[in-house]
Order: sequence, then C-alpha cells, then structure tokens
Amino acid sequence: MSLAFLHAHDCSEAQTDSVWGVSWARNDAVVSISADGSLKQWASSTGEPYLPPNATAEYQTPSPHTLGLVSLSVSSDGRRALYNSLEGLTSLWNVETGRMEGTFESFMREEGMGNAEAAWSVSLNPSGSTYASAGSHGNLTIRSAEAETFGQKISTVFSGRNKFGMCCSFSPDGRRIALSSEIGHVFILDVESNTFVNTFTSHAMSVRSVAWSPDSSLLMSASEDKRLILYDVRASSGNAGGAVATFSGHSSWVLCADISPDGRYGLSGSADKSIKVWDIAARAAVSTVQDTGEVWSVSWRPIAPAVGSVGAFVSGGEDGVVKWWRGAGTGA
Repeated sequence: MSLAFLHAHDCSEAQTDSVWGVSWARNDAVVSISADGSLKQWASSTGEPYLPPNATAEYQTPSPHTLGLVSLSVSSDGRRALYNSLEGLTSLWNVETGRMEGTFESFMREEGMGNAEAAWSVSLNPSGSTYASAGSHGNLTIRSAEAETFGQKISTVFSGRNKFGMCCSFSPDGRRIALSSEIGHVFILDVESNTFVNTFTSHAMSVRSVAWSPDSSLLMSASEDKRLILYDVRASSGNAGGAVATFSGHSSWVLCADISPDGRYGLSGSADKSIKVWDIAARAAVSTVQDTGEVWSVSWRPIAPAVGSVGAFVSGGEDGVVKWWRGAGTGA
C-alpha cells in the first residue's frame, strides 16, 4: 500500500532561521520555534499569523530570544506552550491569553543543589502541573509548572549514564517519561516510583526524538543511525526486549518523529530532506515527501482523521518555513 500526501500551503512569512519545533495548539493553530529565537503561532487553514478569537489588545506573542529555541512542548489541551532556549531558559506561554505564565533559568545554580544542569529538552506533563527536562548530565529532572512555583525542582533521577540527554517526553497518560541520549540509549521513567524501569540500547548513534502512541503503550525513537525503532514499553524491566520493529529507509540522520492520533501511522523527518509516513502494522514506509532542506520537526494533526482518511501533518525545517500537508483526497 502507498499513500499520497499533498502540500497544502506554507506559512505566510518564513522565519529567518531553521524551524526547530512545530506543534498543534488550541483551535487547530500551530506553534513553531526557530533558531532565530522566535516563537510564532499560525492559522492552519491559511498559514497566516494567528490570534485567538477572544484575544484582547494586551495579547502578546513572546519577544524573540537572543539565542535559538531548541525544544517545544504544547499541553494536551493546546492552551499552553512550554519552550526552551539554547542556553537553558525555560518558558511557559499561554497561547490563548498571550500571558507568560513562568520562566526559569535552568543554567543558574540552585541554592544547595550543586552545579546547575542547563535544560536542553523539555516536556509538559499532560496534567499541566509539572514538566520534565534533560540536558548535559544524563539526568531527568521534574519541575513545577504552576505559575507560583514555576521551575521549582521536584525530583532528579540519574539515568546511570553521564551522557547528554537529547530528548525527553511525557507519555499521554502521564505515567511515564522517555529520555533519549547522545549514545543511542532510550530510558523509561516510571513517574509514580520515580525510577527508570527500562533501558533500550537498540540504536548505534544519538537518538534525536521520541514519540508516544496515543494509548501510551508504544514508543518510537528517531536516530542519527538513520533508523526509527518501535518499542513496547509494557515489556518487563531490563535491557532485553522492548523493541518490536525497526523502520529503515532514510539515507541520513532521522531528526524527528511522531505517531498519528489513531495510532496507525508513524511520521519522520530527516537530514536527507525527506518526510516519511510509516504504516506501523505493516512495518513499512507508505509515503515519502521530498522537502527543500533538513526536516527538523513534524507533528500529526491531533484530531482523529475521518473514516477513510489518513489525516494531516505539519513540518518545519532548515528553510525556516512551516508547511502543512494533507492526505490526498481529503480536506483535512
């Protein structure tokens, strides 16, 4: 089986440097972050800059940061965007009101906490009360996402490897956090026990991205070894087992991944300037879209596709352009 995805449209104004993150937000809008330090919000129907219907004159999009923005996590209800800068400034912005709800300088030493660990990747808990962060020390840190205590450390767990944490991501049910590293390992933290319960070592190089299935039972990882690997995180603890499929076909680093809201398809973007759609059950690529540059971020539309439809997704990459794609024969 093969599928066709059509290029629907681009954002109306390219960002001045690479788009390093894209994610769907409230009212079917899309939030993007860029190496130029800016966060922007777009109307998915037109690609124009987006303002919520009830936005007041005081509504503000965050001012551009002096350094690039490297990590983006939008809450499950699409109302808040958590993002992180190159040096580790973590910010929480309300996409509906335009208010900044919290900022935390993770690169600053905390009293009584020893050396600082600047955040690189951040992820909001689906409950919205906490967020996870990872960086250079191989730790996974959980902090408060509440306005009054934003950034306050709740716990830190060492992965057992003093290697750079490339990506962290809460599962949709909020019960687990996946952490990937520069040496190709993927760790699974059980939130209730605050311990790592699985370590997967299937990749030979850095794991750039991880993506959860909607039911939180599967995890997909994207690596510089040109492969994606699918894990069943319900497997028993330990280093053995867990990996249930390998997806090969990209000719260079795989930089990003996502899983569709119905759990049927995987999505990946690569330094080979292509986007691939994978049939998870068939373990095969069913569509390849050629782009103009490295593809740094992809995100499926979170709305479940209509019967007979494969849905739609958005991408961002080296050319600074946010792009919308839809399955052929659908109006998604």
